[in-house]
Amino acid sequence: MKDFVEQHYVSLKKANPDFPILIRECSGVQARLWARYNLGKESSVSVDNMSADQVATALQTLVQSKP
Repeated sequence: MKDFVEQHYVSLKKANPDFPILIRECSGVQARLWARYNLGKESSVSVDNMSADQVATALQTLVQSKP
């Protein structure tokens, strides 16, 4: 996850300046991506031990699967 943030955060934020992104660093916790959709719906996916490219694919899946 850290590699993804280092490689893609700036370009992701530039392309989506109003898109809220929250990154928290914490030891002993499984890395997860969370997406919050309209009407309070949420979805998450584990990205523990994934490469930066795998995290990008997981993020794209969350974006495309919004309820």
